[in-house]
Amino acid sequence: MTTNPNSLVQRDIETLVHPYTNLALHREKGPLIIERGEGIYVWDKDGKQYIEGLAGLWCTALGFGEKALVDAAKEQLDKLPYYHLFGDKSQVPAIQLGERLKAMAPMPVSKVFFVNSGSEANDSQIKLIWYYNNALGRPEKKKIISRIKAYHGVTIAAGSLTGLPFAHQDFDLPLPGILHTDCPHHYRFAEPGETEEEFATRLAQNLEELIIREGPDTVAAFIAEPVMGAGGVIVPPRTYFEKIHAVLKKYDILFIDDEVICGFGRTGNTFGCQTFDFTPDTMSVAKSLSSSYLPVGAVLIPDYIYEAMLDESRKLGTFGHGFTYSGHPTCAAVALKNLDLMEERQIFEHVRNVMPRFQERLSGFGDHPLVGETRGIGLIGGCELAADKETKRSFDIKKGVGAYCAGRAQEHGLILRSLGDTLAFCPPLIITENEIDELFDRFSRALDETEARVEKLQLRMP
Repeated sequence: MTTNPNSLVQRDIETLVHPYTNLALHREKGPLIIERGEGIYVWDKDGKQYIEGLAGLWCTALGFGEKALVDAAKEQLDKLPYYHLFGDKSQVPAIQLGERLKAMAPMPVSKVFFVNSGSEANDSQIKLIWYYNNALGRPEKKKIISRIKAYHGVTIAAGSLTGLPFAHQDFDLPLPGILHTDCPHHYRFAEPGETEEEFATRLAQNLEELIIREGPDTVAAFIAEPVMGAGGVIVPPRTYFEKIHAVLKKYDILFIDDEVICGFGRTGNTFGCQTFDFTPDTMSVAKSLSSSYLPVGAVLIPDYIYEAMLDESRKLGTFGHGFTYSGHPTCAAVALKNLDLMEERQIFEHVRNVMPRFQERLSGFGDHPLVGETRGIGLIGGCELAADKETKRSFDIKKGVGAYCAGRAQEHGLILRSLGDTLAFCPPLIITENEIDELFDRFSRALDETEARVEKLQLRMP
């Protein structure tokens, strides 16, 4: 690492706090500084090229350097760079984007509430559902059930929904009233000989038992990602959502669908809930809504929740929730152009055309001596490393095997994310079959080098 105080690396170390980073280790190794991007590729400050194998943070759907999105931002900045939605004010891009989302939604939607991120969307979901139950005279019906290994954001409320230890430890989370039920990872948590359908049945039964223990009149909602992202790219077992949804309906519990990662084509359909054939009550979207060229997200609200919000605002005199940048016109204009491009270029059809190759190459690593499981759907996947393939025993997390593999991939020009010992893949949706092959060829070299290190240092030892 450089010690030149004027270098970009040193300036970064002395200036920035990096999210989800070992802050102490970062001071020793410094950052990888990305300077530009085009298509599925980015280049660092020294000119080295990388395939962006996680689409940034699961989000740059149309890739980098898309001029039409840049032009949409410039045009709106010239016309009306900013205006808000507070106090009866409005502007055209927000109206148009709200209409577009209502038309795209896979369930009946009455209104759209704009936010700036997935965290804000899921935080707002909690507040709106509490508001809704207060309007209905059900002040006790407030608990929200999430899942172990879920990721729903990092604000105090959304971070409570997240079911990962590092989002809670020493932050004094989760908040009271936020509960977590089973993680639907068949490979890790199924009992010996238990089929996916049997596993799904047991998880639905456990959810029902949790609801009964807590009291159905106290449980307001259940939240789920169609495919769990940051928790390890966990694809639900067959019949899971069908059985979970039946339990929720039985006890009048709302289903919040977190489509922040899965929405807008990632799983091969417009939304992940369509891929897994369930109909939610409300939905959170962000990330690929604008291909993350500008921050924008939304909560899609059904009529019955909106009617309750109307009643409360009549009683209280206002609806007391919102953000300065809710429905920001420039962000909305870019999101609209992004959706236009997805439609014009038939991006969802393209995903369906190339995803068999993506999943074929990913599943091919299942025979590698270092790999316990590969899993995925559409253009999202995970490759979980295991110390013992037969028993599924994981490596000691302190040995950093997954992190080492991600580091070797980076050396070979591939940026991935290690989620513990699971390597996550989520490339831009525009990726071609040839680029898919290059991505996995680079990963293969990194995986082989990781296996050699595991053998040399005997890291499989308990």
